[in-house]
Amino acid sequence: MNPASPLTVLCIASYEKGQEFMRQCKRNGCRTILLTSQSLQHADWPRESLDEIYLIPDKDKEWDMNSAINGVSYLARTIQFDRIVPLDDFDVEKAAAFREHLRVPGMGDTTARYFRDKLAMRMRAKEAGIPVPRFCGVINHDRLNQFLQSVPPPYVLKPRSSAGAIGIKKCQSTEELWNLLNALGDKQSFYLVEEFIVGDILHADTITENSKLLFSITSRYGSPPMEVAHEGRVFSTRTLPSNDAASKAVKELNKSVLKAFGMVRGVSHSEFIQGEDDTLYFLETSARVAGAHIAEMLEAATGFNLWAEWANLETATEQNPYVVPQVRKDYAGMLTCLAHIKKPDLRSYDAPEVTWKLKRAHHAGIVLRSPKYDRITELMEQYTRRFYDEFFTSLPPRETAAY
Repeated sequence: MNPASPLTVLCIASYEKGQEFMRQCKRNGCRTILLTSQSLQHADWPRESLDEIYLIPDKDKEWDMNSAINGVSYLARTIQFDRIVPLDDFDVEKAAAFREHLRVPGMGDTTARYFRDKLAMRMRAKEAGIPVPRFCGVINHDRLNQFLQSVPPPYVLKPRSSAGAIGIKKCQSTEELWNLLNALGDKQSFYLVEEFIVGDILHADTITENSKLLFSITSRYGSPPMEVAHEGRVFSTRTLPSNDAASKAVKELNKSVLKAFGMVRGVSHSEFIQGEDDTLYFLETSARVAGAHIAEMLEAATGFNLWAEWANLETATEQNPYVVPQVRKDYAGMLTCLAHIKKPDLRSYDAPEVTWKLKRAHHAGIVLRSPKYDRITELMEQYTRRFYDEFFTSLPPRETAAY
């Protein structure tokens, strides 16, 4: 795709990711600019695909948004930004603020809240009739006490605007919960409490254009991400057959979520839990490509990279509208873990279905692909056992995001 008038895309990245998005923007003939944290100045950015890189001072991994808006506004004096795209969960609100201030098309502050603020997600989903775990914002203590009296423990205490399982705590009693809340002090209102539901976690990854869902694929985690983060597990997920009952239910519920939340254009990663009573509950969604190497797994299954497709979607024009590529209908699985060895030797993971291996210190990871779902299941079980025996180690859960 080569737009007649090259677009200028400002990529917002306070964490190191989205390299393929930037490469695809440049392939599409766009002027591609990166705004990132000063501490990431020497990260592995695709510099050959970037026209300019601008740095924002960051303290404790946070940006001063007033200064950031001033900086981007100064750049806008000589640069006409056509698209502003966040490459991580923590950048969604930043990009929305820049769009609102510069009046650039795209998701604004209100809609961005639904894709970042877990309390806003819960309230909007409930208003739309979408099943969610029982919850309460940590705002009014009388209301919170009423919730605790009507909902038995255990509880889950969640930061409203964190990502993944970061900062989430499971509380076995009301006393334990209040001890954590009292320790938070003035930060209490940035959290919510919800009931703990036992079940399988599923996720849907999508592409939306003009409020129409163009592509959707569903997967099931091996162990819940919160369990992986807090108790130490091999992290795994695998795509589901399209005729699987749970897959169909997730796709339908996710369609309702994205409609209720106002998704117009973009990619999304949403998570759901199927309780022991078989009820499917919405957990959370996001306006970005899934992390934790899920994108590599989905590429193995479908034949296309979601980062690149997001770039194609964002840089599409009336003259060159976005078209979903042909989807390869294979099955794929992925597993990763922290490793007690600095450079895990994955050479013996040599089944022909292995299509990708993680190259990162103190980590082991592979992606599998097969036209047969049962073969993926078999290999996932076999290789998961081996990961525990050969590589697995764990660390205390993170309280904040890491670069």
